[in-house]
Amino acid sequence: MAVIYLYADETGNLDYAQHPTGNESGFFGFGTAMFRDEHGDAIWRGHELRTRLAAHGLQVPRGFHAKDDSVATRNEVFAVIRELSPRFDTTFLLKSNAYASVRDRGQMYLYKLAWFLHIKEVIRQTSNPNDRVIIIAGSFGTNERASRAREAIRDVCDQLNRRVTLCVWDASTSWGLQVADYGLWGTHRYLVGKGGAWFEESVRPSLQSTFTPWGR
Repeated sequence: MAVIYLYADETGNLDYAQHPTGNESGFFGFGTAMFRDEHGDAIWRGHELRTRLAAHGLQVPRGFHAKDDSVATRNEVFAVIRELSPRFDTTFLLKSNAYASVRDRGQMYLYKLAWFLHIKEVIRQTSNPNDRVIIIAGSFGTNERASRAREAIRDVCDQLNRRVTLCVWDASTSWGLQVADYGLWGTHRYLVGKGGAWFEESVRPSLQSTFTPWGR
């Protein structure tokens, strides 16, 4: 019996409006970083990186976030990820191709559907029925939306043929979630044609799937 740790993060927003400019690519999706069994050394590497940066005058009290971090910080984080080589999996839904029946069910249905399409396949590929699966999902939104997101994630987890322990944490509290964020961010950039060395050197070697069921 193995213990599978899946750290899950999301990307994009849930509305269906077109965004011809800005940072909105038109996708909503999930990404996971997987570690098998005890991985204290991997967690320590994130802690050590934060203290090393602090020694050089850069404080990161809330950890790392790929979208907001500087180029220099991204270089540091991706270098650690390259050495850790977690398994990455990603799922992206192109919102402009959503069926009307999906749109009509609202934004949180899109969130739940993306989570379901992603996690059911990752669970199948990475674990056996006797394994214990610990899912650490990043919190999403605030107040009512956060509560509804937790309910959606939990409902999907209850449908999986696995012994699942679900944790919903703020990304700032978990190096594993920050690794998932970086892997998802790098893959998202590749998907929209921006790729680059970060993706090629630190994400692609351990990226196992990029699922785009609604096209690119």
